[in-house]
Amino acid sequence: MRVRFTKMQGAGNDFVVLDATHAPLALSTAQLRQLGDRRFGVGADQILVVEAATRPGVDFRYRIFNGATGAEVEHCGNGARCFVRYVRAHGLTERDTIRVETMNNLLELHQQPDGRVTVDMNRPVFDPKRVPFDAEGLVPRELNGFALWPLDLPDDRRERRPGARQVEVAVLSMGNPHAVLRVDNVNEAPVAELGPMIEAHPRFPRKVNVGFMQVQSRAQIALRVFERDAGETLACGTGACAAVVAGIRLGWLDAKVDVTTRGGHLTIEWAGGDAPVLMTGPAETVFEGEIEL
Repeated sequence: MRVRFTKMQGAGNDFVVLDATHAPLALSTAQLRQLGDRRFGVGADQILVVEAATRPGVDFRYRIFNGATGAEVEHCGNGARCFVRYVRAHGLTERDTIRVETMNNLLELHQQPDGRVTVDMNRPVFDPKRVPFDAEGLVPRELNGFALWPLDLPDDRRERRPGARQVEVAVLSMGNPHAVLRVDNVNEAPVAELGPMIEAHPRFPRKVNVGFMQVQSRAQIALRVFERDAGETLACGTGACAAVVAGIRLGWLDAKVDVTTRGGHLTIEWAGGDAPVLMTGPAETVFEGEIEL
């Protein structure tokens, strides 16, 4: 099976984009993993499949698959920006503002005159059961009326004693689950060590994306994200939104925040309450080609 693809990236978070608007594209999990493989395939954090809309008032539907596992996932902010650039560049629409449906969301995307894309990421979800997060038996520390949850992690092997490691996390969903930790220096944060422990913590039944946030000012943070089933990525759009929303709720940040990731810069805005989270950032085509699957 020969498949045409476009390789794209948004702030270093990279994607393989496939057009299924004219005919269904049914790829197996193994074929999706091959596309995502950086040695034997194209290589991508995630694979985006563009499809025709299934409901009125919507322009497109798109599906998101993890590049490492081939499993379908709920949401990806950086992917949404690449989606906009893709459908416009390939003549599928001429609109600057596009409405798209995903597995569990309806998104409004807008291409700015400077080429950046703003994504309406919908409202954050704080109810632990809806994240989902098992909070039973935990007593959170409240800061500015928002909960920081204690998580016990496996024994610190260096100290060889139980109970040597506990972290506090803000928990929320941006269409997918996130746990956010504040760190003093993001470059020195133990992402490779703590990321897998928190990602697979039993209190997150569907695993969790883990954000390590350094607050540099009320309008600036640095962020690293350990993503579910992918490891640390150069950027994570929903992770940036989750970190900023948590920082605002905790009283650390203002309503508009610039986020520096290892792959680039994003701007996140949230007015609080029931307001949607807005994310603005770059999206670029890297190359196009065909692959035999």
